[in-house]
Amino acid sequence: MPADVDASRPEQRIVEAAAVLPAYGAITGWAALRWCGAQYFSGLQKDGLSERPVEIATLDWIRSQAGIRTVEERLAPDEMVVVDGLRVTTVPRSVCFEMRYAPDLKGAMVAMDMAARDDVCSVREAAAYAATLNGWTGIPQCRAGLALADENAWSPLEVSTRKVWMIDAGLPRPLCNQPVFDRSGRHVATPDLLDVEAGVAVEYNGSVHLTTAGRARDLAREEELRALGLEYVEVLAPHMKDPVGLVVPRLWAAHERGTRRPTEDRRWTIEPPPWWRPTWSVDQRRALPPDVRERLLRYRVA
Repeated sequence: MPADVDASRPEQRIVEAAAVLPAYGAITGWAALRWCGAQYFSGLQKDGLSERPVEIATLDWIRSQAGIRTVEERLAPDEMVVVDGLRVTTVPRSVCFEMRYAPDLKGAMVAMDMAARDDVCSVREAAAYAATLNGWTGIPQCRAGLALADENAWSPLEVSTRKVWMIDAGLPRPLCNQPVFDRSGRHVATPDLLDVEAGVAVEYNGSVHLTTAGRARDLAREEELRALGLEYVEVLAPHMKDPVGLVVPRLWAAHERGTRRPTEDRRWTIEPPPWWRPTWSVDQRRALPPDVRERLLRYRVA
């Protein structure tokens, strides 16, 4: 390779791994998803520093190399496709692979949600493929993650917060990034999580929100949501170091307050005005014309 090539770029690592593909095999897992357009899959470990190996699905023997891991599992011919000149496993297979081998249930949820975020795979498509994997390693975790998946999550930390809400706190499934309107049809905010029945909005605010301007916007949004009659819970990064101790009690308290609030106090709705274009499913987003997609989904740029 030329000396000026950045070998740390995930795309470069994927191309170099593909150069050693045998006659029957394909790039799979995170690398296949990245190649197909899922930007979250950076090829890095959770520490954000060390690299994950590029996985190659094959039934043929190939020599071990640094940064490459061979996966020997059943591989049907129709589970391989060529995308931009590289042979990769189909997106549903790649998603299910990531979910099956994720370190835990939260990791499986993140894999599915982030594949859906960039519309490379829907939950329906992944679930249809998972239904063919009886007895495969990790398939129970994969199916559990699919049952908890959501196609409208915008970041992995939102997924982590939803996992705390549903699994650790045991609360009913919330809506993800559901637009909230006032009674005149004005869009007020789009909280990360929304429990419609209890009237609770939850926001995860990371370090990007700690700037003066970001914090001011967050406080203004919180005041507007509270004024409409919603309970509001803000979750910060330090809280997630001990979610059971620091987040769950606050979620329970907000949920209890929300269920006690009189219905007449609700001055908000999730019913969009006639001009609003919904974008909370993969199918809806795929159907958008390119110019409309660019305008409505600009917040999803990695």
